[in-house]
Amino acid sequence: MASFQLPQLQQDGDHWGPPTSSSSVLPSDFQQIPFAPFSKSDKIGRIADWNASSGSDARAGYGDDRSAQALGARAGLRQGRGRDAQQSFGASGANAFAYFHGDDEASFSVVDNTRTVTSRRGGLSGMARGGRGAGRGGAAASSRGSARAGALGATRGGRGGRGGASARGGRRFGWKDWDKPQRTREASVTVGPEWQQLEEIDFSRLGKLRLEVDEPQEISTYGTLYEYDKSYDRISTRAEKPLQPIDRIRYNPTTSEDPVIQEIAAKNDAQIFMTDSILALLMCATRSVYPWDIILTRTADGKVFLDKRDGGAFDFITVNENAADPPMETPELKEGERVDAASRANQINTPAALSLEATYVNQNFAFQAVNEKKAHKLEKENPFYSPEETEPLASCGYRYRRFNLSSDEEDPVELVVRTEVDAVISSPSGPQFITIKSLNEFDSRAQGAGGAPEWRTKLDSQRGAVVATEMKNNSFKLARFAIQSILAGADNMKLGYISRVNPRDASKHVILGTSWYKPKELAAQMALNLSNGWGIVRTIADLARKAPEGKYVLIKDPNKATIRFYSVPASFDEEVDEDDGEEENDEEE
Repeated sequence: MASFQLPQLQQDGDHWGPPTSSSSVLPSDFQQIPFAPFSKSDKIGRIADWNASSGSDARAGYGDDRSAQALGARAGLRQGRGRDAQQSFGASGANAFAYFHGDDEASFSVVDNTRTVTSRRGGLSGMARGGRGAGRGGAAASSRGSARAGALGATRGGRGGRGGASARGGRRFGWKDWDKPQRTREASVTVGPEWQQLEEIDFSRLGKLRLEVDEPQEISTYGTLYEYDKSYDRISTRAEKPLQPIDRIRYNPTTSEDPVIQEIAAKNDAQIFMTDSILALLMCATRSVYPWDIILTRTADGKVFLDKRDGGAFDFITVNENAADPPMETPELKEGERVDAASRANQINTPAALSLEATYVNQNFAFQAVNEKKAHKLEKENPFYSPEETEPLASCGYRYRRFNLSSDEEDPVELVVRTEVDAVISSPSGPQFITIKSLNEFDSRAQGAGGAPEWRTKLDSQRGAVVATEMKNNSFKLARFAIQSILAGADNMKLGYISRVNPRDASKHVILGTSWYKPKELAAQMALNLSNGWGIVRTIADLARKAPEGKYVLIKDPNKATIRFYSVPASFDEEVDEDDGEEENDEEE
């Protein structure tokens, strides 16, 4: 009866494969066969090269060099999978099997007798229109126009024609984006060693929160409002108006320094207190990119106050924060280094400089677009203005409103917010409250412009395209504008489009146009979910309410879509103010 007996395998704990000793299980006829790794994509001309030198060099992959050979093969496999890899697995080790033309093949050639089209029009236009390498004119163009046609093809159609890498719309989105250096932003406040992290929430979890909130109850109103000047509705790019710096006083104290909120907290049973700027930021937190921080203070009686830091993110307006390529910081100049015109232009287009410019523009546009001869006084006078002040007040009204954030009757949660309106407009039904905001253009050709069209040529004819680009590049800023207007109960929002007189000068601006928006309609256009915003606010409020008495800080991570909740010492805000004062004194010295 036929039988088969398995050969005996010798163990070799140091290497893979058969052992290299003289008593190898391999037959002697196969011990000198050359070996090299290869992949399916390699071209193999010969299965084996019997003329190769015998010995240890011919046995690559065996013996003591097997581990190094295996590592090299794995490295080659990883390299072949890369995007720009030029060699595949085994290409470097298969030189013994490389294909070479024989002597008889070297003398062989093919004669092409087909007639080529020599028309200049067909060759050039076909190549330029962007066919696959040779355009619509066929497989090849005339030799006379091939170089020029290739240049035209690369300009208009690129290597893939109209839909190629260099198509008419510019470079392909995402091309070489993976090769850009990662931007590392610094946190808005330094986390101290004694801080204790209590919670960490990423934006994906915040985006799933929902809470329906009814219309608010108005507690009281303060301040004086001027009527909006309707002559600004007629401004266009052909009838522009310069932006004038106007000195007016407008107060924006934090929550704990507001005497009205302190009075309401003493008499009312509400638990949460904040301003509209803090509330709008929390409701739009998932759209933010730049870092920010909020100070939370829980008192012994269970009340929570949310405050801002002086000079923090709430006092300034960002520019192109949500753009695919936002403005970038420039390297600091060395001592004695000269500044050329290009470097000076880049210095005014950094995120900090643009934020300061946008804040200046937004305030002065609100001051300028009102008629101070027509005033409308609210219930009470401005609570922050003292008789000792000599400068005139700006048009501003404060409306203190109460929102019910309760999800059930057993756990009532009420929120008191100080909201602001900027002006009034007269109507048959009575005065209507409005907010006045602005968008600013710095330089459509500069880095960080976000692909925005030039306003002087597109604002009148293609305003929809301008607004759509601003909604994409400034999603967080416009969402805050819309929510602040909704919280204040404003009937309309006036939006101004302001640009620099000279792109290289950030001190002079001009108003190019204005638009009216209903706050709720603008929020709907931006896909802004108010119930999600209220869910975020209620979640943050519950974190502070459940924590013991003390001070806490909510921080947006500067480089991740995450917020963190920290417990900090009671002297945190005072220490930050002292550090800022010391830095200012050092600069003055």
